[in-house]
Amino acid sequence: MKTDAPNQAPSETKTTTHGLHGFTAYAKAVELFDLVVLDLQPLHGKYELTRLVAQQLASADSIASNIEEGYGRGSKKDYSHFLIIARGSAQETLGRYERLKHWLDPQAIANRVALCGDIIAILTASIRKLRSP
Repeated sequence: MKTDAPNQAPSETKTTTHGLHGFTAYAKAVELFDLVVLDLQPLHGKYELTRLVAQQLASADSIASNIEEGYGRGSKKDYSHFLIIARGSAQETLGRYERLKHWLDPQAIANRVALCGDIIAILTASIRKLRSP
């Protein structure tokens, strides 16, 4: 079962069998990373784009990685902190997609920007829920 916003720290979650894979933002972050890899393959080896490609891969990877690390910390405070970092990486990935408009298909960019927006919205709601008393 997918959830849009965790309301407990990972160690307090009663349905641990699904773990991170039950968190919609995480599933979308993993999907986004796979799409980034596919999108950037045609740009691999173009010297002038080396930095942009590397940064886009790193920021997309950072979304899922920070969700994983925060989840693994086992406390609401740490989890929300790492979700904030993941949200920043999602915003970075979104912005860079908009700047990659010179090299990527406009429809792919629109789809990836929308996916980043979904991830940002879910993370924002999750952070609020984790930080509420």
